[in-house]
Amino acid sequence: MILSEPWRLLVFVAGIIAFIALNAAYLVWLERKVAGHIQRRIGPKEVGPFGLLQPLADGIKLMSKQLLVPKGVDPLLFKVAPLLVLVPAVMSFVTIPFSEKLVARNIDIGLLMIFAFASVNVMGLLLGGWGSNNKYAVISAARAVSQNVAYEIPMLITVVTMIMLTHTMNLNEIVIQQAGGVWNWHIFANPLMPIAFLIFFICSLAETNRAPFDLGEAESELIAGFHTEYSGMGFGVFFMGEYANIIIGCGLATILFLGGWQCPFGILPGWWWFLAKVYFLIFCVMWIRWTYPRTTLWGLLNLSWKILIPFSLLILLLTGAMIKVWPLITGAS
Repeated sequence: MILSEPWRLLVFVAGIIAFIALNAAYLVWLERKVAGHIQRRIGPKEVGPFGLLQPLADGIKLMSKQLLVPKGVDPLLFKVAPLLVLVPAVMSFVTIPFSEKLVARNIDIGLLMIFAFASVNVMGLLLGGWGSNNKYAVISAARAVSQNVAYEIPMLITVVTMIMLTHTMNLNEIVIQQAGGVWNWHIFANPLMPIAFLIFFICSLAETNRAPFDLGEAESELIAGFHTEYSGMGFGVFFMGEYANIIIGCGLATILFLGGWQCPFGILPGWWWFLAKVYFLIFCVMWIRWTYPRTTLWGLLNLSWKILIPFSLLILLLTGAMIKVWPLITGAS
């Protein structure tokens, strides 16, 4: 049976929410396992075989805890903030193509839509910290805003470079242009693209507040950051939003640079290739977290303003010059 467009979209949104919840649960388990092996320990192993039921136990624990609203907080901001982190992430998944046909809505300006919703995420962090009436949460919110503003700039410049190469903001079209094998992926479009990919990946780490850029959640300085006062599923929704944004960041890196659902050998493309690339990048995110120490706030901001922004602008200008002067090299028409 072919579903009408509203029902099709509703089914996809329900599936996206289930996908986010399942990933949030088991990426926590995977992260604990990765951390355990990197630190020469085992990680969770008691609840179920290999600890596979640990996420279920953690979820039951979070849902059974009382959602407290501390005295002195702004109740409206306090309750809305977690939703402002999770809901934009859910909406961003609507336009992400897992394969040529497996996409909730193929939107011509899907890339713009994702960054429009991503800009709302920082509002959730800001309101969560401000509404908590906690000085550590407010400091964390201020750090999160300055960090997101600083790293959105080189990320968007890199995305503009990709739009120049592809002539489209349709994510499906961007992936289709990379068909035919790994040599057609945009990361190899010209000698500057590996650097552009690295800049995009670093910005994704910073935008999702992942180590070594987790200055907004620095436990040794700010207790738990902007969600210090949250308990139960209020705390759980923040973490679902964080892992959803990690998937979106790695998904965009896969779509823009690594061929999306395209097979590296040019045969049998499919959603499994998309997920394999995304989860490999997520593993790299976890690997980096448990390998490198947290940077300082000034080091974090200097990396963006003094290094990433100039380099991303240089790549933009040189790519534009190559498209004009040497279109055959870049593959642009």
